[in-house]
Amino acid sequence: MDALDASKLLDEELYSRQLYVLGSPAMQRIQGARVLVSGLQGLGAEVAKNLVLMGVGSLTLHDPHPTCWSDLAAQFLLSEQDLERSRAEASQELLAQLNRAVQVVVHTGDITEDLLLDFQVVVLTAAKLEEQLKVGTLCHKHGVCFLAADTRGLVGQLFCDFGEDFTVQDPTEAEPLTAAIQHISQGSPGILTLRKGANTHYFRDGDLVTFSGIEGMVELNDCDPRSIHVREDGSLEIGDTTTFSRYLRGGAITEVKRPKTVRHKSLDTALLQPHVVAQSSQEVHRAHCLHQAFCALHKFQHLHGRPPQPWDPVDAETVVGLAQDLEPLKWTEEEPLEQPLDEALVRTVALSSGGVLSPMVAMLGAVAAQEVLKAISRKFMPLDQWLYFDALDCLPEDGELLPSPEDCAPLPTQHLPAVFPETQGRGGCSSCPAPEPRLTGRYVAARCTHYLKPLLEAGTLGTRGSAKVFMPHVTEAYRAPASAAASEDAPYPVCTVRHFPSTAEHTLQWARDEFEGLFRLSAETINHHQQAHTSLADMDGPQTLTLLKPVLGVLRVRPQNWQDCVAWALGHWKLCFHYGIKQLLRHFPPNKVLEDGTPFWSGPKQCPQPLEFDTNQDMHLLYVLAAANLYAQMHGLPGSQDSTALRELLKLLPQPDPQQMAPIFASNLELASASAEFGPEQLKELNKALEFWTVGPPLKPLMFEKDDDSNFHVDFVAAAASLRCQNYGIPPVSRAQSKRIVGQIIPAIATTTAAVAGLLGLELYKVVGGPRPLSAFRHSYLHLAENYLIRYMPFAPAIQTFHHLKWTCWDRLKVPAGQPERTLELLLAHLQEQHGLRVRMLLHGPALLYSAGWSPEKQAQRLPLRVTELVQQVTGQVLAPGLRVLVLELSCEGEEEDTAFPPLHYEL
Repeated sequence: MDALDASKLLDEELYSRQLYVLGSPAMQRIQGARVLVSGLQGLGAEVAKNLVLMGVGSLTLHDPHPTCWSDLAAQFLLSEQDLERSRAEASQELLAQLNRAVQVVVHTGDITEDLLLDFQVVVLTAAKLEEQLKVGTLCHKHGVCFLAADTRGLVGQLFCDFGEDFTVQDPTEAEPLTAAIQHISQGSPGILTLRKGANTHYFRDGDLVTFSGIEGMVELNDCDPRSIHVREDGSLEIGDTTTFSRYLRGGAITEVKRPKTVRHKSLDTALLQPHVVAQSSQEVHRAHCLHQAFCALHKFQHLHGRPPQPWDPVDAETVVGLAQDLEPLKWTEEEPLEQPLDEALVRTVALSSGGVLSPMVAMLGAVAAQEVLKAISRKFMPLDQWLYFDALDCLPEDGELLPSPEDCAPLPTQHLPAVFPETQGRGGCSSCPAPEPRLTGRYVAARCTHYLKPLLEAGTLGTRGSAKVFMPHVTEAYRAPASAAASEDAPYPVCTVRHFPSTAEHTLQWARDEFEGLFRLSAETINHHQQAHTSLADMDGPQTLTLLKPVLGVLRVRPQNWQDCVAWALGHWKLCFHYGIKQLLRHFPPNKVLEDGTPFWSGPKQCPQPLEFDTNQDMHLLYVLAAANLYAQMHGLPGSQDSTALRELLKLLPQPDPQQMAPIFASNLELASASAEFGPEQLKELNKALEFWTVGPPLKPLMFEKDDDSNFHVDFVAAAASLRCQNYGIPPVSRAQSKRIVGQIIPAIATTTAAVAGLLGLELYKVVGGPRPLSAFRHSYLHLAENYLIRYMPFAPAIQTFHHLKWTCWDRLKVPAGQPERTLELLLAHLQEQHGLRVRMLLHGPALLYSAGWSPEKQAQRLPLRVTELVQQVTGQVLAPGLRVLVLELSCEGEEEDTAFPPLHYEL
């Protein structure tokens, strides 16, 4: 199939962000999957919602139980109108509306062995243990992936059984590592040297690799995967190359991901031999105790026909006794685990297990849905095999007497009192200042610090996510990541992008600049010339010439039809990837040596090679097709998507004459001295060419749009960058990667977003539940692809000192209102008397109110002024009516350079 005519099998616009996480092969498998979710309470609804948003082919819902009031507490798909309807039927319509590409159906009968054979994955939520064992055994028998999930208050449990021989095709989220080759020796073993600046430390002994784009030692290109050995100097041994051709130049080495096999036990076996996901031995022990707690809760339910009553000490002690009587857990079938049961933990679980909380089901439902996707797509390593998650840190630490069970009964549509007794009847919020427009993360954080408000902050990137909480006077304040602050809007060096690229990102920036110059800025410049009737001599010479030369190009006349646009695009291809490279090599020959004897083309600066146009090369053709269509759009002409006809047309077109192109297509290197290079004759020639564009309608500047895959914008940038990579021997990136990088698209999936929302919701309980110590709060970081979750206590606010003064980022220096209002002189005296601060500089925002370095005359002018009078005089603004506080900044004599005094709140 022609690469240019390949049909889209996926709705890339619908799944754009998750495609960058999962990739097309995984998405194809997800779209053809059949999944059964049984149990449509809060947790089941979360699992189903995530699967529908992620685009599973078919989702079958099973839950014949009628909707009751308590279901409305955490099942967002249900409402009062659904009471008495089965949960599955009531949930089906809203789930289907989330993604019409997914078939959402309801199964009303029992779960039978024959039914299970219709599905690839079966999920049970909030099911009795007997049901889990029955369904899990049948799934294991028939090779159907099985999951069981449940939450009890602030504790969650997830079990996965993908069978005894499950192959994970793509175990990691990272793209295969690719690096440019500097040299390959002939020998046994052959030694491969990576280009300087490559991430050599990412390769590991035993990695499988393949090769592409090598000139000379072509036997390696597209060879079967070879195992490598990493030497101490970072070079790689790649096996015997003795009989291969001599290496000449170029090429890339690419990691080949290895499939991994997972062997899972059935649920009946795994109950006594639980493999748990944990980061330390302490967490493993806690998870085993939680495992026993869940088993005891199931046993209690079986014996009493009901779950334990919320905060009932008698029921809780019964659960503890049942946990103590359980058969010991085992490392192997014979060897028991020798670790004591944490009775206090089991007791707390039993006391608080009576409610279903939205943040808990959001968190565990997201992880469960991600495991379903792993089973379907065979991408990312699945859990092994149990996951226990608890947020018992949300409970108070004060050790008060337990409430009575009567005080903890869940309200009809609210489960909070069953877990947090102190929330009974609580509602409303602490009022905050009115929202301000154009809020950004840093601005919101600064406002929260200013107004002493809690801040809940979260973010996701693919299967990674984080959730953090910042409490006034308890935790440190929010600080933007240093790397993000440093890299924000940081462009690559112009010279590197134009002439000496060494990474695919450099070539993409060059291609993006090409788009802007060719199809937007040049059109705007020509339109301005038409309207103002100015000549080039009256315009900004070098900059204007840079914009216009490529657009005026080979034609020297305004294009009249599709053939003219193709001729221009072919000429520009020749300029960029053939003649332009030759011109660069005339300035910097391959053998050029610097004054110190160092070769000019060395290290990250690689000597480029000109390309020869070939209509049989898809990337060559794609560039011309995209460039011609964009050029046609700019001139209001019809374009074409027929790549076969384009190939035939290109065979008929005359090849551009390099002698004719030279005056117009001069290298950008020459434009550094444009005033000398372009004299009156050349300006006259360009003015004459430009006259052809004054006839006819204005040109249409093209604004880059990444989300329309039919407009050729991304096609042009991706093709241009790929060809540039070929020039410089840089491993290219795919079109999808190009779109992500150029479009600054953040990869995202529903599961990570839901998990982070749940983690943040758990911290919100603490924020609104009254004063809590630092030890109660948690920052969270998760990586669903690698089954990694860590929750840790945030840092306390740093204490700064200056003489006897101590403060944190949450503190303020306050100057109470005075009658009459203080003058600047009295304010400075107050700060010295009360705090021992000799003010060196005083500001209101950027406005300088006072400086100790001023002349005596200037100080004498300002010291007698009232502070409000001074602020209005300096800023030129009248203070708003009702203003109660002026926020001032100060620096003082004797302070260290990194001292940041707390803001001075001057009360009015």
